[in-house]
Amino acid sequence: MKRGKSDTKLDAFVSLSKQRSIQIVIAVAVFYMLLVTLEIPFVFDSRFTSETTTATSTTLTRFSHLQSEQDLHDKDAPTRPMNWVSHNSAQPMRSQLARSTTKPNKILSTLGFEPKTFDPTKKDGSVSLHKAAKTAWEDGLKIWDEMESGKMQLLEVKKPENKSEPCPNSVSLSGSEFLKRMRMVELPCGLTLGSHITVVGKPRAAHAEKDPKIALVKEAGETVMVSQFMMELLGLKTVEAEDPPRILHFNPRLKGDWSLKPVIEQNTCYRMQWGTALRCEGWGSKADEETVDGQVKCEKWVRDDEDDDKSEESKATWWLNRLIGRTKKVSFDWPYPFAEEKLFVLTLSAGLEGYHINVDGRHATSFPYRTGYTLEDATGLAVTGDIDVHSVFAASLPSNHPSFSPQRHLEMSSRWKAPPLSVGSVELFIGVLSAGNHFSERMAVRKSWMQHRLIKSSNVVARFFVALHARKEVNLELKKEAEFFGDIVIVPYMDNYDLVVLKTVAICEYGVRTVRAKYIMKGDDDTFVRVDSIIDEVNEIPAGRSLYIGNINYYHKPLRYGKWAVTYEEWPEEDYPPYANGPGYILSSDIGRFIVSEFESHKLRLFKMEDVSMGMWVEQFNSSRPVEYVHSLKFCQFGCIEGYYTAHYQSPKQMICLWEKLQKQGRPQCCNMR
Repeated sequence: MKRGKSDTKLDAFVSLSKQRSIQIVIAVAVFYMLLVTLEIPFVFDSRFTSETTTATSTTLTRFSHLQSEQDLHDKDAPTRPMNWVSHNSAQPMRSQLARSTTKPNKILSTLGFEPKTFDPTKKDGSVSLHKAAKTAWEDGLKIWDEMESGKMQLLEVKKPENKSEPCPNSVSLSGSEFLKRMRMVELPCGLTLGSHITVVGKPRAAHAEKDPKIALVKEAGETVMVSQFMMELLGLKTVEAEDPPRILHFNPRLKGDWSLKPVIEQNTCYRMQWGTALRCEGWGSKADEETVDGQVKCEKWVRDDEDDDKSEESKATWWLNRLIGRTKKVSFDWPYPFAEEKLFVLTLSAGLEGYHINVDGRHATSFPYRTGYTLEDATGLAVTGDIDVHSVFAASLPSNHPSFSPQRHLEMSSRWKAPPLSVGSVELFIGVLSAGNHFSERMAVRKSWMQHRLIKSSNVVARFFVALHARKEVNLELKKEAEFFGDIVIVPYMDNYDLVVLKTVAICEYGVRTVRAKYIMKGDDDTFVRVDSIIDEVNEIPAGRSLYIGNINYYHKPLRYGKWAVTYEEWPEEDYPPYANGPGYILSSDIGRFIVSEFESHKLRLFKMEDVSMGMWVEQFNSSRPVEYVHSLKFCQFGCIEGYYTAHYQSPKQMICLWEKLQKQGRPQCCNMR
């Protein structure tokens, strides 16, 4: 009996041991499944796609000096982990810790902002700037939180592009109706080949002006008699919150021109940057000069400086030749097409190669189309100046809407996505300032110079830096754009022209921390960058030196009056420090680290002109470590020049044109004229 009881106990013990073993196995299996489950998101993360894996298969050897374009062209950079933090560092930087705890593909700037960042008690003249920055940052963070929480998604229901706007075949306005519409005629669908606009008006008598814009005043207080008017085709739908581009500027100057003669000046203007003027001064175009649809650009007219006796002699000779039959062509010199207080009928027509203007039935001028705009972009006509308009009539207008909306011109194709970041440091980082609603400008940059092989291989990295827009629907579209293309860094403050300097600091922070670039370049979204030329320019400087490269201004003084006035409170000094023009400049990473450090320690002086601010910071850095200043006019401040490194004020179509010329011709050629 006792042995039976012992056997029973042994069996029970064995059974219990088996149960515990099974429980342990089950527990281990559950724990294993839990581990596998937690690892799955990292395994299937978008950063480790086949495209990325292919990129990581190629190793990249880094040299202490900046490599040449030939050395870098065919090297693909391996993928850099987006949340990577060095385990060799005992105390990683705060920005690295922030990135390590957030989700991949973070689109928000990691520049540190605290309540103490903007000090309203500053004594350096930046009190108002600090107050504005503090308010803009607080408002921006609120909007960003709403976007992240999904509270703004309801705004997507209404989209402007869903509204069907009529495309009238013709538009007719009387003089009084024209005045009520602020001297503006809207052309909803622009123009097309064969469209024509007729303006009936009367130039006013000349009046005295103390500060004429078209004449030279010899003495202060002197007046000049002026009579001029402007007829302009405007791109009303091309930009928002900016002056619309002048696709055609037609400016008859009856009196007051600096030449002291009546002239007709024609031009284009984009973002306050004028192109090369075409002036018709009565001489007539040369026989070998390029024509527009077979018409001369400028017709000849009788000038006041022609000798009356010679004119009478020419008339007599003309009649004599006419009588004896020697003349093959009857010619006659007409007077200047416009006269004070005399009614005229002007017709503007769109041809194959340009615009043609007839006055009172006679051809006066022809202006060739300039790269950057199409006929459908001309959605408004304005007539201003010393003129009374009696009527405006536009006919043969397009019946269909334009093929695209410039404000929403985004091609959501993976072809234009930013390539993955490299594991190590990069040679050059290009930060591009942009506004929230500049969708077409950013798309043009993606399709042009951002397609350079150095950028596609991640040896050079380019990112847009954008603040939040006043319109919430723009912010929603911006967020989608940033998440899709992966090339936008949002600096979360409400955008303001005087606060552009904050984006510049954010560019430096991204350049020295996120991509750890050797050199940092700042540009604008209407700046075309020749990446290979920038690489070559930096290569000219010996490795290890601090540098500041651009179109540098020396001994410039602040403007104390006018639209761009700077008060003595904002800038008490009489001169600015040496500074490179904002559309494009380069600095070494040690200067970038200094700027970020000063900003985060609340010691960085801020000024509303970002390019002057950079000059001020570089000068401060230069006091402790020598900086090599390199000046080059090829960093164009206005427009484009042959052999440019950067071209500024380029429209989206001009950006594409510049890129195509580089690809086809292998050399830089401007697109701002025929």
